[in-house]
Amino acid sequence: TKYRFCSLWLQVARRLWTCLCGNTLYFFNTTKDTSYVEKLDLSGFVSLIDDPSRDRNLEAARLNLRMKDGEIKLTAPNLEARELWKGFLYSVVDLAVPTSLTLLPGQLHMLKEVVEKEKMRRKARVSSRAPSSPLSLPLVGEIPACFRPVSRTEAEVLLERHPDCGNMLLRPGRDGSSLAVTTRQDLNGSVFRHYRVTQKQQGGYIIDVENPIPCPTLHDVINALMEKTAGTLQPFILEEPYEENITFVSSNDENGERTLHSALSGPLSRAPSLPPKQGTTHLMLHSFTQLHLLPFVHILRLLQRHMI
Repeated sequence: TKYRFCSLWLQVARRLWTCLCGNTLYFFNTTKDTSYVEKLDLSGFVSLIDDPSRDRNLEAARLNLRMKDGEIKLTAPNLEARELWKGFLYSVVDLAVPTSLTLLPGQLHMLKEVVEKEKMRRKARVSSRAPSSPLSLPLVGEIPACFRPVSRTEAEVLLERHPDCGNMLLRPGRDGSSLAVTTRQDLNGSVFRHYRVTQKQQGGYIIDVENPIPCPTLHDVINALMEKTAGTLQPFILEEPYEENITFVSSNDENGERTLHSALSGPLSRAPSLPPKQGTTHLMLHSFTQLHLLPFVHILRLLQRHMI
């Protein structure tokens, strides 16, 4: 079953349809589409919160999916479907059947199967992961800043979402033994181009076009494409922000909902200390460590007694 989806992190409200496969949500323009337009890895999952606001369809039930980088609003056909939808999401995120939801025995059995299949899928993915390609070691120390470990489709999405960050991206090739450069330009819409970059046995790289372009390093690959296009192509540099506050997630034991909290930003509390007197350091520290839960005045008296 697919559910309506509205994405706030796209900055424009869009009506899409989504389905869950593994621990990834795939989004489609219509229920008949076979190619997805967006996907969302649930590894950035924070919490699920019921949304009490009403939809035009009075039977529909809304749900807020909070991720590390934004919030997504899901709409299920009814309350029962929303509860089952929450069950699926919690199951693939936690790899355990949630116990705080109101679900039928058959639905709980279905979620158990989902958890087992997801565990097997992740185990198979780890065991079948291909070994490092021959390019892995030579790339160390000379990787341009515009390199991103993404697929062809993901590279196109990145370039289209962040046009101000550049329009040329270096990424791994499909065969695992080569690289590729993906570019994006505007010509009545987005125009994407992909160029294969192979490594020479004697060292260096080649841009595999009609007239191959040899380059000593990957930095030269990027520079060559910039020069050939008179600076039209620019490296894609995405400045990823860091968190400014420490946050943590806590669960409500009654309803199972998770909430994101911010840690206190004040200085760490430290126990009071006095300057040590020569010859009494070990004794004083030992007394202070053992008595750190006693009243402050009592500790001071003990310390003064040792220092006399």
